[in-house]
Amino acid sequence: MAFLLLFSVFVIATCGLVYELIAGTLASYLLGDSVTQFSTIIGTYLFAMGIGSWLSRYLTRNLLSTFVKVEILIGVVGGSAAALLFLVFEHVASFRIPLYGIVTLIGILVGIEIPLLLRILKDEFDFKDLVSQVFTFDYIGALVASILFPLVLVPHLGLVRSGFMFGMMNVAVALWLLYRFSEHVSAAHIHKFTAILTFIGLLFGFIYGNNVMEVAESSMYPDPVIYSVSTPYQRIVITKAPHDLRLFLNNNLQFSTRDEYRYHEALIHPGLAALSAPKRVLILGGGDGLAAREILKYPSVEAVTQIELDPAMTKLFTSNDLLTSLNDNALKSPKLNIINEDAFLWLKAYVADPQHAPFDFIVADFPDPSNYSIGKLYSLTFFKLLHQVVADDGIVVVQSTSPYIARKSYWCVNNTLAAAGFITTPYHAYVPSFGEWGFVMAGKQPFMPSTHYPDGLRFVSAETMKLMLQFPADMSKLKTDINRLDNQVLVHYFDDEWAEYGVN
Repeated sequence: MAFLLLFSVFVIATCGLVYELIAGTLASYLLGDSVTQFSTIIGTYLFAMGIGSWLSRYLTRNLLSTFVKVEILIGVVGGSAAALLFLVFEHVASFRIPLYGIVTLIGILVGIEIPLLLRILKDEFDFKDLVSQVFTFDYIGALVASILFPLVLVPHLGLVRSGFMFGMMNVAVALWLLYRFSEHVSAAHIHKFTAILTFIGLLFGFIYGNNVMEVAESSMYPDPVIYSVSTPYQRIVITKAPHDLRLFLNNNLQFSTRDEYRYHEALIHPGLAALSAPKRVLILGGGDGLAAREILKYPSVEAVTQIELDPAMTKLFTSNDLLTSLNDNALKSPKLNIINEDAFLWLKAYVADPQHAPFDFIVADFPDPSNYSIGKLYSLTFFKLLHQVVADDGIVVVQSTSPYIARKSYWCVNNTLAAAGFITTPYHAYVPSFGEWGFVMAGKQPFMPSTHYPDGLRFVSAETMKLMLQFPADMSKLKTDINRLDNQVLVHYFDDEWAEYGVN
């Protein structure tokens, strides 16, 4: 009995941490700002575990029977939590209420487990051995969960199916104990029946987990979802209407085929056309290949290095016929070298190489700075690294969110680039899917707009460029703090400004 119960500690510890990680990841997908979400989820979860531990003192009868009931309850609540939260996201006024309510309930139930086990096993071990063995199995289970979650569960099962699978594991512990020690459990036959039904229900949830996500995402997005996947880095969703294809990352729109050409032409051509015969180009982000498509319109470009964190993005936009027709097979170009790595780490290593060659043109096409992991890519430290790898007559361009909706955020990017030693040229363009959108060009020399652009452009021209450089009063320059790694003020600006428009 002792070993069986100790092994159950390992299983329930693994399950408990997985539920915590699922809640934190789901919250970061849907609410943004991963640091805040994980911090508050972990804090709430640990506090709830404390409540559960305190409440366990009042459970004094039929301890093994009570433990079995707790395992079944955790299996139900923890196993179905991700599915329930995805389903209710679009239908509640405040998503944080069900989110933290479920996290609290799971935490209380998990907090009850270990004290109950310690009391059940108190006659099997000396106290010092009991505590050391229980917590050894507990911590090993936590380690296993922390390794499995990013490497196996999220990329291969996703959050919903992972939840159901670990719910089944909790219920399996209950069933195992019921069949092994039924004589010690009151009303064991009723508990067995309940556990079997619960296990079957969770199994159905596991089998049809993808269908649950389809139902949930059908209410999140106005158009039918034709592709969705969870990667270790983000949730990728593509929707399709009769005349529109849209990409969403973590529930945030990245492009619409109705007007993406406006965004990508504005991102690339003002800077690249201003250079005389650019040869070496660096793309940071831009895993959809649409920035690369525009860059490859310049015959003088000999080599393009693309740094994209998520290999699932570059694989998708390299292999799917619908998407490769959109980016003109740019990611398959022999001129282009894709490196799936964190842009910050790659750039640091590149600068450290004494043989590194400068780039004529650098485009930073990152998602908006909605969390600290992205905010570092808009920091003074990162921009100083860019300053070291751009040619003396080269140009860097950074997508910089909306100067209308997030005016302070936009000018924070501009001011941080200036603090890194760049001469900046802010400009903006109207993209119907996003509204007024901002970019900042930066170089070591003053920017001189080109009067000639590649043939076939639908938006950028010498005339539109003049308009893009003009800022009306409601988007004019502001003084801001500099976005540094140790303060990430840009993330706070961004959250505050977009929150006024109901965006995370």
